[in-house]
Amino acid sequence: MTFTPRVFSGIQPSGDLHLGNYLGAIRRFVPLQDTHDCIYCVVDMHAITVWQDPDDLRRATREVAAAYIAAGIDPKKAIVFNQSQVMQHAELAWVFNCIARIGWMNRMTQFKDKAGKNSENVSLGLLAYPSLMAADILAYKATHVPVGDDQKQHLELTRDIAAKFNNDYAKSIADQGLNEDFFPITEPLIAGPATRIMSLRDGTKKMSKSDPSDQSRISLLDNADAIAKKIKKATTDPEPLPETVDGLKGRAEADNLVGIYAALSDRTKEQVIAEFGGKGWGAFKPALADLAVAQLAPMAGEMHRLIEDTTTIDAVLRDGAERARAVAEATMVDVRSIVGFIR
Repeated sequence: MTFTPRVFSGIQPSGDLHLGNYLGAIRRFVPLQDTHDCIYCVVDMHAITVWQDPDDLRRATREVAAAYIAAGIDPKKAIVFNQSQVMQHAELAWVFNCIARIGWMNRMTQFKDKAGKNSENVSLGLLAYPSLMAADILAYKATHVPVGDDQKQHLELTRDIAAKFNNDYAKSIADQGLNEDFFPITEPLIAGPATRIMSLRDGTKKMSKSDPSDQSRISLLDNADAIAKKIKKATTDPEPLPETVDGLKGRAEADNLVGIYAALSDRTKEQVIAEFGGKGWGAFKPALADLAVAQLAPMAGEMHRLIEDTTTIDAVLRDGAERARAVAEATMVDVRSIVGFIR
């Protein structure tokens, strides 16, 4: 079966969106609007796998929606909504909970990292949330998901769940007169020179909102002055930039900053090194700071404006949810019949 080319992706509203979220995800969402049906979700149901202050969750949900729009996502062209407004996500997640195996969930690297030695005391939601992620994607029969390196395992699980559903219910799917490939085997979209942005303080660690140092990350709400200062204070080594990309190996901070420049300028690391190879940080950092300010500061200003205009943001989310529900419900009508639920 040929599925409509459709992209789904979501960002968790856990607060403090940063450069890694932008370059690894949001920036890459924008051009896909011109080639695919795009559905971009604020996954607020995922956020509550660990306790959230309700007011903070509402604020962070609007912040992610504001980032989508400020980055250039058109909510009339793409669908922009928050997950909790579309009940079909939770409904399909329960079906998938009954398809997926506990062993699959226990193998998820992110669960192991987040639960640590305390796995007996974390929420069931934290263990099961990859099943909800599969439902997020497959409720819309999305064919492609733009993912970073850390989400590839979850997309593999989505593919496994789709294949197992198609197999387990093959007879029922045929009895309903539906195509045997009821759910697509969703493909990842991994592209760009810097899909994994590292800390400005330690190039071996991923840029994270949980890092105690604010200097380790560029927030998407930072003003021009803050952006420039953080770039100029970023950790480097004493050597100038290498003459070739191979020379970045073993130089985590240098590799990270070159990757950031490449991603912000829509160039390759090779092209950046061709311009700056052999030059010192005194030449490169100011150029990177200027580029980052030009790209990010206007977006930060627009995000601040949108966040303060809650009426507009909430209207966008409501409209997107209504459109998303129509697509997801069409999938669920068939799923209910396939599974054997009486309507």
